[in-house]
Amino acid sequence: MKEPISIKQFPQLFAGLTVLSLSLVASSLIAANAIANFQQARNALVVTGSAKRPIRSDYIIWRLSVSSQKPTAKEAYQDLKRQTERVKAYLKEQQIPDEAITLNAVETTTIPEVTSSGKETGQILAYRLNQRFEIRSDDVDRYTKLSQKSTELLDEGINLVSEPPQYLYTQLSKLRIEMVAEATKDAKARAEAIARSTGNRVGALRSAETGVFQITSRHSTEVSDYGIYDTSSLEKDITAVVSVKFSLE
Repeated sequence: MKEPISIKQFPQLFAGLTVLSLSLVASSLIAANAIANFQQARNALVVTGSAKRPIRSDYIIWRLSVSSQKPTAKEAYQDLKRQTERVKAYLKEQQIPDEAITLNAVETTTIPEVTSSGKETGQILAYRLNQRFEIRSDDVDRYTKLSQKSTELLDEGINLVSEPPQYLYTQLSKLRIEMVAEATKDAKARAEAIARSTGNRVGALRSAETGVFQITSRHSTEVSDYGIYDTSSLEKDITAVVSVKFSLE
């Protein structure tokens, strides 16, 4: 009669069987978990919703500058001072309050003498000085018109450069919250339409991810992965996008 096989006789065999058994259990757990995750994924619907509103800028930043170029720094400064005083007087004539105007520091550059071969001689031909003004206000319409007519100073011999105004909207923080809510409602309406077509119902909201905001000129189709904030247009559109995951019932 044969003796039963003992662990002492074949330790490697029993160790291998133990490892195999544990592997089968682990594989079963992984497979069960994968099936559960798959079923959970099948019972979810991811939809993108959007909301769009027209807005009108309520804040303006207007920058202008005067410059002078003369053979000596003293002459350039005297001429720049004359032009700066005239611009100040002009802005006062237009009833722009002092607190709305910011004067930056005078910028000074030198114009070097250059030979025909393109090498600098070390001599200075002229000095160029520049004075910048910045005007900020919530009176958008008035300052827009003023920026357009200010070039009349050119007729007085003022070397004026008037930059296109920048237009901002100061209520964005409040508007963003409202638009995210609108975009989420849009996403739910889309999800319900899709669910009905498949004989399902939309359940609870599982997660939501807000995309970047696009603030563009009116009726623009421009978009960017990083978002857009157009400051060149008085009339704008703001668009919000939200990606929402709903459960399906």
